Amino acid sequence: MFDLSWGKLVIIGVVALLVIGPKELPGVLRTLGQYMAKIRRMASEFQGQFQEAMREAEMTDLKKQFDDTAAAFTSAVDPSGIKTDLEKMIHDPLGDIPKPEQGATTEPGTATDPVALGTAPVAPPTPEPTVDVSVPMPELPPPVTAADFAPAAPQPAVVQPSAAPPAAPTEGGKAA
Repeated sequence: MFDLSWGKLVIIGVVALLVIGPKELPGVLRTLGQYMAKIRRMASEFQGQFQEAMREAEMTDLKKQFDDTAAAFTSAVDPSGIKTDLEKMIHDPLGDIPKPEQGATTEPGTATDPVALGTAPVAPPTPEPTVDVSVPMPELPPPVTAADFAPAAPQPAVVQPSAAPPAAPTEGGKAA
């Protein structure tokens, strides 16, 4: 915003020294510093309040979205609603499908078969004769005993002779 380089600051300092004077300059700079601190403090408070208001607005939006989602989920999973829908479908399988009037003609190419329309009434199931389907159960393994956890007998160590005995060292490190 303000482009203050070192050269410009030196010019401002020299002008302030000439206008204000060397005696009063430290007091004026101290007062100027206090006012700058107050201005910065007020700016940070304003920025903090603004950020808090933004967070509250975001939280309100999130809460509204969560409430809407929870209400939609509750209405979709409501057991009483599902039960009533199923009972309605059982008692009135055609539901809200309009029935054709007597003597009404249909357009060529339209299906009038209730099965093709997916509205055919479903007959109650007839009881089928029961068929005995028995499958033999496999044998159970024997129960676990303490002998199953006993340590195994130690195996005797087998020593195998080597093919050639090791060579004996010679004097002076030379082979004979």
